[in-house]
Amino acid sequence: MGKLLCDSSSAAVAIEGPSPPPLQLLTWPAPAPPEQTPAPTPAWTSVWALDDQQRRRLLRIWERGVAWKPPRPSCPEDEEKDGDDKDAADADTGAGAVFRLDHAGEVESDGNCLFTAVRKAAAAKAEPRELRHRVVRRFEAVYAAAAAEGSGDRDAVDAAVRHLYAPDLKAGWGVHVVQEVKLLAPKALRPDLDAAVQELVDIGIQREIAAETIYKDRCIAVNDGDSWAKYMAISGSAEDEHDIITLQYTEEGLLTIDENRDGRAAAFGDDIAIECLATEFKREVYVVQAHGADAMVDEDNCVFFLPHRPRGEICDAPIFLFMKGTAWCGAGADHYEPLIATVLPHVTPDKAAVVL
Repeated sequence: MGKLLCDSSSAAVAIEGPSPPPLQLLTWPAPAPPEQTPAPTPAWTSVWALDDQQRRRLLRIWERGVAWKPPRPSCPEDEEKDGDDKDAADADTGAGAVFRLDHAGEVESDGNCLFTAVRKAAAAKAEPRELRHRVVRRFEAVYAAAAAEGSGDRDAVDAAVRHLYAPDLKAGWGVHVVQEVKLLAPKALRPDLDAAVQELVDIGIQREIAAETIYKDRCIAVNDGDSWAKYMAISGSAEDEHDIITLQYTEEGLLTIDENRDGRAAAFGDDIAIECLATEFKREVYVVQAHGADAMVDEDNCVFFLPHRPRGEICDAPIFLFMKGTAWCGAGADHYEPLIATVLPHVTPDKAAVVL
């Protein structure tokens, strides 16, 4: 066999030749840190006119949510849905859910706040004035049906209206400092009313006493369902048929008269209107009412939920409205603001701050 011969001297020369350039290390830029989604900031931190006790409680409710379960099976209309729509309907109206409640901002204090707030909270397309008129039509239908059936509902409604807008001024002073009487003056008759008041003034009667006498004698008292419908239709626009006149009384007698000369006073929403809205939307309406130091309640009880259920079936999750409570409790003095409810998917009802 042949042999492989190696010349050691030539090998040495080869080894002593120029050395190759050093290898360059490959480098990569440091990876950017993952973007962190900032935690949502609850709108309750910026809501004005809340005391510390109210704000703490509302923030706790925001964090842990409100558990709701419908009081009855889902609406028959949901049976027509399929796929994802039906699953969403079942989640909303079948097993219930836990909702986070966010304050959705201020609305104008123009007397139409209930309808403006409901429109935003329910994501409704109808304008506030149209919602007001739908409420009146809904009420008139129910009120007429109660008369036809001869049920006691009509008498109960009349009594509730009188309590709110035509109270007995001989009673109630243990609760109220000021009580209000609402009257409706047809716009077309305002000149005649003014002339009648002036006639009494001309013979020496004090103007406020003269106005009280004429208004109570010639205007429509809001003391039953029919007059309530006329009252609640008033939105403070030029198209209204009536103007609202408000007589304010203390226990000593007449305090002042708001004659509403410009006709811009609107009828404030009340519990009757809220029930009609619930029926119109086929959804419960919860008024989230916050009471502070003036109500002398502890922190765990300074926020409570007032339910208003529809007459008939419930077909969707509730509508939530917010109302700041004060020591003033004159009829129609409440201001409503919208709340937006979103589902908290990973919170169980037993962990919620409030169970409805």
